[in-house]
Amino acid sequence: MKRQADIFFTAVMFLTRLPVPKRIDHSPVLLQKSVRYFPWVGLIVGSVAAGSYIGCIQIFSPALSVLLSMVASILTTGAFHEDGFADVCDAFGGGWTKEKILLIMKDSRLGTYGVIGLIVVLGMKFLLLLELSRFDTFTFVVLILTANSLSRFAALSIMQQYNYVAEKDTSKSKPVAGRKLSLKEMFIAFTAPCLSFLFLKPAFLLAVIPVIAARLYLGKYFNKWIGGYTGDCLGAIQQLCEIVFYLGSILIWRFT
Repeated sequence: MKRQADIFFTAVMFLTRLPVPKRIDHSPVLLQKSVRYFPWVGLIVGSVAAGSYIGCIQIFSPALSVLLSMVASILTTGAFHEDGFADVCDAFGGGWTKEKILLIMKDSRLGTYGVIGLIVVLGMKFLLLLELSRFDTFTFVVLILTANSLSRFAALSIMQQYNYVAEKDTSKSKPVAGRKLSLKEMFIAFTAPCLSFLFLKPAFLLAVIPVIAARLYLGKYFNKWIGGYTGDCLGAIQQLCEIVFYLGSILIWRFT
């Protein structure tokens, strides 16, 4: 049990800036095994965002509360996924060959495509969450938890299907690059979003369909251009699948 706890805390350390026990280090072995818990870390990130909203709504307007919950989420992850999304926007917006795309993706500087992409994705997330805040608070909270967990599972599933194409020796995702999970590990990962769905009305399961469609499209798109995925691609998939789930949830709420 202690071994599994160490693996879980390693996942928390890798994906967030939350404190973990001092015994947890950057062990490559534990980092590779920690992939199975990425969707579970999504539940933690979602809990921080949802908890921040619940606390803020007691004092502030829904709009300001949603904004502050987004800030809390970004601070929790250190903008880990947002950074990947911005790099993908720059790389695929400015590069027309595999080599050029990968070269731009390595550049730490933020370009025009990245800035515009971040404005759009954060703006969409804010407006979607503001719309979802019209639900009862319990449903709103569970939807945030589900979106954060499901979107990370979608990114994780890409690792199972496609090859890692960045240079592993220089990549920030080196510890988990090319990691393939066993069926047992995939089951552990899959139970995280399934758990949150237990607290939603069955109709919200339909919101998974557009997430699957987005995940399939993005996987094929990245594979077409660069022959697989990079860590930044996984970050982009997480961000976009989270947004797609929110959008799907709103459509279900409107038409059911």
